[in-house]
Amino acid sequence: MSKANQPLAGEVAIVTGASSGIGAATARELARQGARVALAARRVDDLEAVARAIKEAGGEAVAIPTDVGDEAQLTRLVEQTIERFGRVDILVNNAGYGWGEPIARTPPEAIRRIVNVNLLSAMLLARAVLPGMVERRHGAIISVASVSGHLAIEPLYSGTKFGLRGFMLALRRQLRGSGVSVSVVSPGFIRTAMNRGRKGIPGPEIIARTIARLVKHPRREVIRPRFFYIPYFYHIAIWIDRFFPWLIDLVRAS
Repeated sequence: MSKANQPLAGEVAIVTGASSGIGAATARELARQGARVALAARRVDDLEAVARAIKEAGGEAVAIPTDVGDEAQLTRLVEQTIERFGRVDILVNNAGYGWGEPIARTPPEAIRRIVNVNLLSAMLLARAVLPGMVERRHGAIISVASVSGHLAIEPLYSGTKFGLRGFMLALRRQLRGSGVSVSVVSPGFIRTAMNRGRKGIPGPEIIARTIARLVKHPRREVIRPRFFYIPYFYHIAIWIDRFFPWLIDLVRAS
């Protein structure tokens, strides 16, 4: 993509969970479209590899090792991004992880960790970048939730993703007319480490392209992808769960 045709030229983005999967693909896509990108994740080597690949492709990126479960590190992430690039125009809250243990066997510290990473970090980062965005009347906050934020499947993961969706949808209403857009992307099964072993599912690039498009063309929420090429599979499942939840109960029990 030529410099003249880069729709995000001059924009500054923070992407969390950027060392792999959806986060890495999103960082690459935003940089390809001209944004300067601050990459945040815990895995330093992987994070730096993504930043290096972006630079080799002609983009601009900086790796800022960050544990989003630590409030002090979130503050440092925003401060270092502003020191490097001058401001933050785009925030992509992507960091998160799943959980499969029954809640009765889950240690309290694990519960706190999942809530901090999947939900609280998005709230704190939004709070940190919003004053500048509102002052400039320019910005985009995009969070990666999940279809599990519509379909209650696993208590901790679904709980945080329901919470993330609720936060973002309410924040969107609060910021109406401010010049700052707020959008949620709710992926279904995507080929990432979390879904290792599942076959026939699309790669994270489909979500990365969706996120990049939302910066210029905001929407309330996008559910992606189509499941095994069946149009609106997830939308249908969500509709069934809303009006006939016992059907989902039967499927889960089978």
